[in-house]
Amino acid sequence: MALGTSVRPRIARARSGLLLLGPAFVAAIAYVDPGNVASNVSAGAQFGYLLVWVIVAANLMAGVVQYLSAKLGLVTGMSLPEALRDRLGTPSRLAYWAQAELVAIATDLAEVVGGAIALYLLFGLPLLLGGFITGAISMLLLAVYDRGGPRRFERVIIGFLSVIAVGFLVGLFVEPPSASATAEGLIPRFSGTESILLAAAMLGATVMPHAIYLHSGLSRDRHGHADGGRLRGLLKATRFDVGLAMLVAGAVNLGMLLLAATNLQGLTGVDSIEGAHGAVQDALGPVIALLFALGLLASGLASTSVGAYAGAMIMQGLLRKRIPLLLRRLITLTPALVVLAAGVDPSRALVLSQVVLSFGIPFALAPLVRLTSDRALMGADTNHRFTTMLAWVVAGVISALNVVLLYLTLG
Repeated sequence: MALGTSVRPRIARARSGLLLLGPAFVAAIAYVDPGNVASNVSAGAQFGYLLVWVIVAANLMAGVVQYLSAKLGLVTGMSLPEALRDRLGTPSRLAYWAQAELVAIATDLAEVVGGAIALYLLFGLPLLLGGFITGAISMLLLAVYDRGGPRRFERVIIGFLSVIAVGFLVGLFVEPPSASATAEGLIPRFSGTESILLAAAMLGATVMPHAIYLHSGLSRDRHGHADGGRLRGLLKATRFDVGLAMLVAGAVNLGMLLLAATNLQGLTGVDSIEGAHGAVQDALGPVIALLFALGLLASGLASTSVGAYAGAMIMQGLLRKRIPLLLRRLITLTPALVVLAAGVDPSRALVLSQVVLSFGIPFALAPLVRLTSDRALMGADTNHRFTTMLAWVVAGVISALNVVLLYLTLG
């Protein structure tokens, strides 16, 4: 009887702790979007296990960044765009918003194009029609948020994340990757300009700017502005939330690269998602290929709705302009549809969109580190000196990689 009495409170605490999880999983959708598929599959097919270390490093960086973003929202009660708005003059704020909008467009391009490719693979639909359908379904997902609130939206997104994980990881059990080659891939190195381009794309697809902006608002909207003992509990739960979400996202990203490295390396015509899908079907069978396409579709549908939500949060925070999420969805959908209508190679467009995203990372990351290191703003929850140093190292590495990429690409 005494044992039952002592166990029940622990079960209740564990259950209440689980109820605090969710915002990081919504943000994590940004880390398994179609841009990740294109970048990771291209990297594995072209360079085998060479860039495994990029995925691991990017995922560790993402964990630090996402926790800082969530902490900012919980401690201050402001999203990152709102905190920046109060510290920027009008010209600076408009310029900052313009680059953030460019990032949002690049994000949406990857997600809508990815959904269109998935519908083509599954049903043979023309890419432009697939883009329209992807946009329409994403509007329905945003309607879930408008009517059901954060909790219901989180459940839907976590469901999509489960489909994505199954779609891209099952193939590894059919044809397991080489453990020794995977371990060797943890050694940081490149092999020419193209490998650096893909590394930057993989980085942009993992540490995504809109997820940095978004997580602060997600945590604030879900938990409110907390203080005292409740804040301590929320920060602890958030660390677990971020760690678990990044573990899932990292496993999916690594699985994509290992699937390509094991089954597609050295083959011709696998530098596109369509080609990779056909090669997976030849190597692993139609069932695995079907799961691959379903994972890509789930990735496009979930990530495009999350991206539209992030874009609305950025605009509202920086400009104090609130527009309905569904209208925002229509606005950001247009450039992606134009790309599809113009006949641009969709897989190449996906990879290049991730490079654009990698250039937007410092604009989101540097202010985040500065704000969370500001004792006047964060109080007792300001970053530890080591955390600040680590975050600046992350920002510096990303920025340096972008400079090298630009030099090698244009030189």
